[in-house]
Amino acid sequence: MRHKAIYSTHPQVVTIDDTAGASDKDGNLVVIDEAKVSAEIAKMESVWDAQEYARNRKAEYPTIEECVHAMLDGDLDELQAKRQVVKQKYPKE
Repeated sequence: MRHKAIYSTHPQVVTIDDTAGASDKDGNLVVIDEAKVSAEIAKMESVWDAQEYARNRKAEYPTIEECVHAMLDGDLDELQAKRQVVKQKYPKE
């Protein structure tokens, strides 16, 4: 995540070596503004945390195969009921 934050806050950086540091396209070292990087990491973590419900839902929703079978068998009400259980378990907040 730190590398993504550096790339995001320092667009001139093209490579990052954890030992040597960050470099631009010409191989020159780029001075990293740690305050900007820390703020970007906090923002990225906030976005990640805000999407936890979506990751949890995805893991428990019926599979694509189950959805196809439900559509072909006409069991859409049962499929929707399963989805609603998951949505209630992991609500958007």
